[in-house]
Amino acid sequence: MTDLSDAELIKPPRSQWRDVWDQFKSHKGAMAGAFVFVTIVAVVFLGPFFWTIEATHIDIRARNQGPSWAHPFGTDQLGRDTFARMMAGGQTSISVGLAAMGLSLILGTFVGVLAGFFRFLDGPLMRLTDLFLALPILPLLLVMMLLFREPLNGAFGPETGIFILIVTAIGITSWMPTARIVRGDVLALKEREFVLSARSIGTKNSRIITRHILPNVLSPIMVSATLGIANAIITESALSFLGLGFPPDFPTWGRLLFDATDYLQQYPERVFWPGMAISLSVLSVNYLGDGLRDALDPRVRGR
Repeated sequence: MTDLSDAELIKPPRSQWRDVWDQFKSHKGAMAGAFVFVTIVAVVFLGPFFWTIEATHIDIRARNQGPSWAHPFGTDQLGRDTFARMMAGGQTSISVGLAAMGLSLILGTFVGVLAGFFRFLDGPLMRLTDLFLALPILPLLLVMMLLFREPLNGAFGPETGIFILIVTAIGITSWMPTARIVRGDVLALKEREFVLSARSIGTKNSRIITRHILPNVLSPIMVSATLGIANAIITESALSFLGLGFPPDFPTWGRLLFDATDYLQQYPERVFWPGMAISLSVLSVNYLGDGLRDALDPRVRGR
């Protein structure tokens, strides 16, 4: 047997998060998706500090222009700069995606943990989840928009009211997959030795959930979060494309796509820019979720 050097003997154990990062960066699609999504977020949120043209500035003399140095993405029928409107629309669409994803994760995690940990709540909560899964989501969203648009607009203003309505509508109609995933993991975790040990020494259920259950279901929650952003962006774009989203003078990617359809034959690039932004954002987030799923799964990480 060979003698180990002192450096090898005192070498600290390898960090779990280092293993996660090593597995994640080996996934080329995930790295490309992360780069694209971070680039899009940086451009839409930091770009307005460097691009001085306002998204709402109207210049009739410059209307319907093609791409140029002054207007890289051209102008619309009112002479508004399309590049500035793309950045403003991206801020709204990504903000809606993040906020709706957060609400969906909170609801899904709450329902999933309660259903998995407490046996008497499992049946009712899962039947409630099945009920929401059986509902036609798009008609339900349209009904919610028509019923609550005016009250919220009167209470918070047209822009804030629609933002709250869209985030709430998407969040309460997309929590079900997260709840099912979390419930399955909690059912397995609550029978593990460390949970049984905590229960045997009289640890309260609330502390078991916060200290032992939730940290161990972080992996599927993070994966669900990335996929939830993509779903929320698509849903908001669909509502805006149908004319039920934000006001016409408040740009989102879906609204820009909706406005561009009237000029599809004359100026097809107006449809291309918001469509490409939506597609790249959703595709990059999906690849990011695939990479996180593989990196956070210890069975895959060991390969």
